[in-house]
Amino acid sequence: MHNMRKEGPSASRRSIVARFGAAAVLLTALLATIGCGNSSDNGGGGSSSGGGGKIDVVGYSTPETVYTDSLQPTFQKTPAGKGVSFSDSFGASGDQSRAVVAGQSASLVHFSQAGDMSKLVDAGIVDSNWDQNKYKGIAEDSVVVLVVRKGNPKGIKSFDDLINKDVSVVTPNPFSSGSARWNIMAIYGSQLAEGKSPTQALDAVKTVLSKAKAQPGSGADALTAFTQGQGDVLLSYENEAIKAQQAGEDVDYVIPDDTILIQTPIAVTKDAPAAAQKFLDFIWSDAGQRLWADNGYRPVNPKLVDPQKFPTPKGLYTIEKFGGWDKVNTDFFDETTGKVAKIEADLGVSTAG
Repeated sequence: MHNMRKEGPSASRRSIVARFGAAAVLLTALLATIGCGNSSDNGGGGSSSGGGGKIDVVGYSTPETVYTDSLQPTFQKTPAGKGVSFSDSFGASGDQSRAVVAGQSASLVHFSQAGDMSKLVDAGIVDSNWDQNKYKGIAEDSVVVLVVRKGNPKGIKSFDDLINKDVSVVTPNPFSSGSARWNIMAIYGSQLAEGKSPTQALDAVKTVLSKAKAQPGSGADALTAFTQGQGDVLLSYENEAIKAQQAGEDVDYVIPDDTILIQTPIAVTKDAPAAAQKFLDFIWSDAGQRLWADNGYRPVNPKLVDPQKFPTPKGLYTIEKFGGWDKVNTDFFDETTGKVAKIEADLGVSTAG
């Protein structure tokens, strides 16, 4: 203060200018830092060495622990995943799709069936070319299996046994769960494979649904209901059966000779941060696909499929056998005119999505 008072007018002006100049430099640096921070929070930047950011994952119910316990922590240990955080939401596929359309935040979406992805394309949330890539937008594969009590006391070997034997069934509600739609198309397709007519195949679907002890809201809820004692047989993803066994549940499972290949779609949203695409790239990498396999899912990379763990059923077919999901969802699962909607209405089951 003593020195400042001794300065003359010229020295004072130079001092003030110098101080303002230094402040300007500091302010510029601060704004640059804030700008970089915002870019990182949004996953910005094209560097393969990460950059941080938050990824909002919205998915169908069954792979939740694969994401939280395997995929996400492993990705965060890679250069691309350094500094990345996750916000997760998992539930029945149809419910999740509708939530995103209604405004739920989502960077990466993973559904049980392609119809739920189509809703996001129609809403302008996901790009229409989401499936134009090496794996056609599919995260992992599975097949519909029959989960039974330990030792298979009812002797269940095929979908025909569900139709002809005195058994109670657990399968999710097809108007909230994508898993349930796969189950129904597996029953329907198995009957066509035997030479039955479409009408006869639909009658078989109605017979099985009439034996449903419960129709929970999601595939994960259906597994919980079964392991808590409901029903003699659970229609489910192969990976859910493997998961139950790994958890020590007293269950076995049967892969029918005629069953359907489950292909679950995945995509980033249009406004997703760069980190989301990097995470999706990791999911499709060999390392990511091996994590799926460790958790009971069939890798989409055929070179990584262990035929001992994942045998190919003799009569395996895909949803394209019935014209693809757009046609199937219209013909079978439209809430007012669909063939399955009419069956469920006859059985007194809600079709409200």
